[in-house]
Amino acid sequence: MIVMDRVDKFYELEGQRRYILRQQSMHFEAGYSYGLLGVNGAGKSTTIRLLAGLELPDSGTIRRDLRVSWPLGFASGFNYLMSGRENLKFVSRAYGEDPKRVLKFVSDFSELGIYLNQPVKTYSSGMIARLAFGLSMAIEFDCYLIDEIVSVGDARFQQRCEDVFKERRKRASLIMVSHDMNMISRFCDRAMVLVDGELLAFASVDDAIGVYMRLNK
Repeated sequence: MIVMDRVDKFYELEGQRRYILRQQSMHFEAGYSYGLLGVNGAGKSTTIRLLAGLELPDSGTIRRDLRVSWPLGFASGFNYLMSGRENLKFVSRAYGEDPKRVLKFVSDFSELGIYLNQPVKTYSSGMIARLAFGLSMAIEFDCYLIDEIVSVGDARFQQRCEDVFKERRKRASLIMVSHDMNMISRFCDRAMVLVDGELLAFASVDDAIGVYMRLNK
């Protein structure tokens, strides 16, 4: 379970506070997958980073009693001066994983070949996405955080991504941000809409989508 308890998150803009979350409390129960909806600029990506621990709330607490991923495909955590192989080893050790197993999985999955030995700064955006997605799938989490899955590679590679993602979902929950309502309906059991710093929770995904569509007109 992930528990948000009276969380505030804001940014200072031109001397004014712009709240992303204002005294928000929410329980994300294990065994359920959640959709997080909101218009552009509502703060969905910031909320995902808070849940991942990549950012800290300005007040309140976020507690996790399960293993939570970084946002799926998140590449900003790579050291771009290090090779892909060196990055994989570093992250593996940080998460207590076997570096050899992770390296083999990502090497086979990403099909980056000799580029794994090159600095990440030399990669194309597509290659970085392959490395990031492969690493996300190499380490098993209890809950995967997803901020807009971006299609990577050709149709064959996209099918591989979907296949391994389906396998992970059999044993894990999701918290997903997406503007694709078909994807939200397909993957999520529950949903919420972020509006003016408030998380509005809905037991019905269809109800949440209906509210989001009205706000997005």
